[in-house]
Amino acid sequence: MKKVYYLSTCDTCKRIIKELGIGDEFDYQDIKTDRITEEQLEEMKGLAGSYEALFSRVARKYKELGLKDVKLEEEDYRDHILREYTFLKRPVFMIGNDIFIGNSKKTVEKAKAALGIDS
Repeated sequence: MKKVYYLSTCDTCKRIIKELGIGDEFDYQDIKTDRITEEQLEEMKGLAGSYEALFSRVARKYKELGLKDVKLEEEDYRDHILREYTFLKRPVFMIGNDIFIGNSKKTVEKAKAALGIDS
C-alpha cells in the first residue's frame, strides 16, 4: 500500500510530494476535504506506535486552545486529531508497512530510501 495524507493548500506538503516524485501509484487523501476516519487513524497509530507521534504541536490551534499548558494523554492526542485535521503532523506517507510522519529532512530522506530514490 502507498498512501499519503496531506493538505492540498500546504506548500510544504506539495514540495515534499514533488521532491519524492510520487504519482498515481499513491492514494492521496487531502485531510481537509476528506477527513481521517477512526480506522485510518488506528492504522497510522499501529505503524507509528503512538498517537503522540502523529500529533502536531506546531498547529495554530495547539496554542489557541492552551494545549501546551496541559498534560495530554494518548486518548487526548487521538481525540484532537480526529476532531481537527490541523493536529495531524503532515504529510504522512504510508509505504508498505512503513510510515513517514512530518516534514523533517530526516523523515523525507527515509521516505526517499523506502521508495528507492537517491538523495
